[in-house]
Amino acid sequence: MSNPLNGPIAYLTGEYPRATDTFIQREVAALRELGFVVQTCSIRRTGPEHLVGPEQQVEAARTFHVLEATARPVQSLRAHLAALRQPGRYLRTLALAWRTSPAGFRAHRYQLIYFAEAVILAHHLQAGGVVHLHNHIAKASCTVAMLASALSDIPYSFTLHGPDDLLSPEHWRLDEKIARAAFVACISDYCRAQAMLASDRRHWDRLHVVHCGIDPARYDMPRRTPGHTPGARLLFIGRLAAVKGLPVLFAALAMVRTQRPDLHLTLIGDGPERKMLEAEARDLGLSDCMSFVGYKSQDAVAQALGEADLLVLPSFAEGVPVVLMEAMAARLPVVATRIAGVPELVSDGESGLLVAAGDETALARAILQLLANPAQMLRMGAAGRDKVSHDFNTMTEAAWLGILFCSASAGGPRPGKRPTPESLT
Repeated sequence: MSNPLNGPIAYLTGEYPRATDTFIQREVAALRELGFVVQTCSIRRTGPEHLVGPEQQVEAARTFHVLEATARPVQSLRAHLAALRQPGRYLRTLALAWRTSPAGFRAHRYQLIYFAEAVILAHHLQAGGVVHLHNHIAKASCTVAMLASALSDIPYSFTLHGPDDLLSPEHWRLDEKIARAAFVACISDYCRAQAMLASDRRHWDRLHVVHCGIDPARYDMPRRTPGHTPGARLLFIGRLAAVKGLPVLFAALAMVRTQRPDLHLTLIGDGPERKMLEAEARDLGLSDCMSFVGYKSQDAVAQALGEADLLVLPSFAEGVPVVLMEAMAARLPVVATRIAGVPELVSDGESGLLVAAGDETALARAILQLLANPAQMLRMGAAGRDKVSHDFNTMTEAAWLGILFCSASAGGPRPGKRPTPESLT
């Protein structure tokens, strides 16, 4: 298939590829399948713990690492000399970096580092004939993308996720990033509303909803053989960090276990709080019913979803969790917290149960309710798969994103918030 644009798209993130961001890898792969030429860039090189499968290893090998290139004196000097051929643009971009910095000496120092990274990235993009730059997550890497765009005159766009960048829109200057972007892909209506709150009304027409997606076929497996009764095999997938609310889940499991001694929780993922959480599980007497198994490949995650009875995600803050999409695609009922864009994915009582964040009693009650109703769990699993297959399919969302790339390149009228069925054919 021929490239729909007259040159490559570059994708930039803070770290690529990461085991926790497989949806970005799927998006890149889907765009390539649609005929787009996509070059991947990463500010930092990811650690070996994130290269959990062949997909990550291949992507890591073909990715340009901005920080490493910036640290090479000769390469950095060449990039700055090239940028200084247009001294006015160079100085305006440096002024933009300084003007959009948060207050304080440390913040301004970081902003100068972002500028140095942007010089390297802009030089790399121009050398590769890149015609559009797209960034995921509107924090530091998006600052680099904005500055690189200003230096190179290559248009840029970004995908806005949350919750971090939405919690601190002034710190990350979402207003300026949105004003300068060709378009913004918001992962949910909730996310788009927050972007509207943080930006000038004149720029609302460039805020579109593009869901993160999954490949439903990867998780297409029968939930249970006829006559099999679901048990109490719970699954958590995510970073072992405070934002995921795991102490609340542990407290809930201590309650659930009094009625369901067959309970077992498998935790897939790793993070800064792993040792503390393992110690907390021991203190609660839950060690014998928990397994901390670390990061797993996409295939291993799919297998774990097929073997579990229920996925639980007790987060305090989220965007629209991809792990919920994966579970629902695997016909697995879910229990999650009623926050941010989660209700746009999980219909309470239909494809899962939603509870208030931080409420261990409500969480325990929801888990027990589902474990006691195998037929309801099967119905919810089927409803969940229908939902993600229709509204959170990687290929469909990548096609919509491709329309936005082509529209930005053509400079014509902006598409609407979401595509019409006709626009994707």
